[in-house]
Amino acid sequence: MSTHIGAKPGEIAERVLMPGDPLRAKWIAETYLEDATSYSTVRGMLGFTGRWNGVAVSVQGSGMGMPSASIYAHELINEYGVKTLIRVGSCGALTEDLQLRDVVAAIGSATDSNMNRMRFDGLIDYAPVADFGLLRTSVEVAERRGITMRVGPILAADAFYTDRPDLYDTLADYGVLAVEMESAALYTIAARFRARALTVLTVSDHIKTGAKTTAQEREQTFSQMVEIALDTIVA
Repeated sequence: MSTHIGAKPGEIAERVLMPGDPLRAKWIAETYLEDATSYSTVRGMLGFTGRWNGVAVSVQGSGMGMPSASIYAHELINEYGVKTLIRVGSCGALTEDLQLRDVVAAIGSATDSNMNRMRFDGLIDYAPVADFGLLRTSVEVAERRGITMRVGPILAADAFYTDRPDLYDTLADYGVLAVEMESAALYTIAARFRARALTVLTVSDHIKTGAKTTAQEREQTFSQMVEIALDTIVA
């Protein structure tokens, strides 16, 4: 029983979806999973296990930011034997090629966080990347479902609000599609402990145009992203 999850052995599946918002975890479990049951309410960070197409799948909220996501990824892998994690979250678009509710798969994750710099004594800029097998499967799933999904690098930022929005323009010039707050940590921890990880996101707001979705929409209407993730994780 881990410190921050508190589930009993065997209650969490080897395949886990990780939304940041615990209420999105609840919505995913109730909307998509068969026979979903809650295994954790610790700190309000809800976790559920059920079945998708007959395969056991868990959904675990991870909170906002890399420190929180790191805790849940570490405990899921090391204390519950999780082998595959797919983050399903929201992001802010950096390029005008993306619109609200577009789906993005993150092939890699740049970051302004010091977490990885500390891991490598400040000597190496480690490049956190997705598991290629999961990424390839997600592209095939999206094509099969007729969903347009952009694949490319994203930014995992430490701060939600920034005093340097000009840096977003520079990142867009280098092909970075969107910004969120968890993926670099997830990819790094999965690599360290030989698990597989992928991040699939829905554009919830647009950094350039100012367009944005509501809080309820972010919690409950990003169905295409979730369906891609579920089909990918049981493939």
